[in-house]
Amino acid sequence: MNNNLDQLYSRVSRRLMPFLFLCFVAAYLDRVNVGFAKLQMQADLQFSDAVYGAGAGIFFLGYFLFEVPSNLLMTRTGARIWIARIMISWGLISSALMFATSAASFYVLRFLLGVAEAGFFPGIILYLTYWYPAQRRARMVALFMSGVAVAGVVGGPLSGWIMTAFAGLNGWAGWQWLFLLEGLPSVLLGVWTLFYLDDGIRAARWLGEDDKQALERELAAERSQQQQLPLARLFGSARVWLLALVYFLCVMGLYGVSFWLPQLIKNSGVTDVFDIGLLSAVPYGVAALTMVLAARHSDRTGERRWHTAAAALAGALGLAAATVYSDNTVIALAALSVATAGILSTFPIFWSLPTAMLGGAAAAAGIAMINSIGNLAGFVAPYLVGAIRDATGSTASGIYLIAASLAAGALLVVTAVRRG
Repeated sequence: MNNNLDQLYSRVSRRLMPFLFLCFVAAYLDRVNVGFAKLQMQADLQFSDAVYGAGAGIFFLGYFLFEVPSNLLMTRTGARIWIARIMISWGLISSALMFATSAASFYVLRFLLGVAEAGFFPGIILYLTYWYPAQRRARMVALFMSGVAVAGVVGGPLSGWIMTAFAGLNGWAGWQWLFLLEGLPSVLLGVWTLFYLDDGIRAARWLGEDDKQALERELAAERSQQQQLPLARLFGSARVWLLALVYFLCVMGLYGVSFWLPQLIKNSGVTDVFDIGLLSAVPYGVAALTMVLAARHSDRTGERRWHTAAAALAGALGLAAATVYSDNTVIALAALSVATAGILSTFPIFWSLPTAMLGGAAAAAGIAMINSIGNLAGFVAPYLVGAIRDATGSTASGIYLIAASLAAGALLVVTAVRRG
């Protein structure tokens, strides 16, 4: 029976995961390509580092405000329609960033991009709970989230090439072409979602009745052990708030790297935009492999807390080392590879904690709540690093602050989060 079930889940994964992975690559590329646009956009529009950091981070204010409502709406409209809506709207707004001409227009468009994308990531995390029980979920989340790493591998060279090859074409700067050409794939994938994605097991025409029942039995056994908290009690749950704090501290590391990696590589002595793009692919390439292996090991052992903490601590140490050796490209790149691998490996394992704990509407709202609060770090991290850089002329203190946040998250998940 186990072999048959493994084969069935392999079939489900072949159907779902490549598509969801591709969507996340597009989503993450649209979210962080502003880090590459900065290399030209900042000079063209006369932005300070603090203005850039605020614009990069204001995305997460819109994201925060609309995250929980978006996930709850998905439970009503169905995953197919709602995820398609998210992708089409964010692709259009991402492309519209090419028309930013001032700090105000940059802020508005980044805020609207956050509003449009709100609900995508927690929506997919919730969607995976419709298909996979907890003991299989970390691997699937890792495969999905490896889209972050692949977006880094592909996005760096691609962004550098677009900004170099298209600069001046039709009178537009390279950064304007970057936003246009990297936003359009999300629109196309959103349209494809309407025809490809199923709302859940029952709606899957490619599964037979026996297969549907086998998958539903696996999920039913897990739901009997989950908390079905009323929404009012969910927002007062100390454990949910604790998980949100851990996630916040770890997301500080994610966006500290995502938005400032090109600048950190540039600080080590690399000046050509295309070369910066190529080198930025290295840390993400290492992370793509590491995060899947770490999640697979966590699933096999059933242990979550120490795996999460070890990955976050590796991220902290890597960032600290990259800062100490910031003037040596080889050592800095190796340290940034350790940092990126550690940080990205944290998240798929972390998400096994709340998804195993919550069920029903509590899962939709709880996942969105943890994600939205945690992603406020996406505003805090780039803004603080930018403000510190403006004040000191160096990114070092800001990166040390990000490393300290990761170390605090590692300590908290081990000492305060109950075993799970």
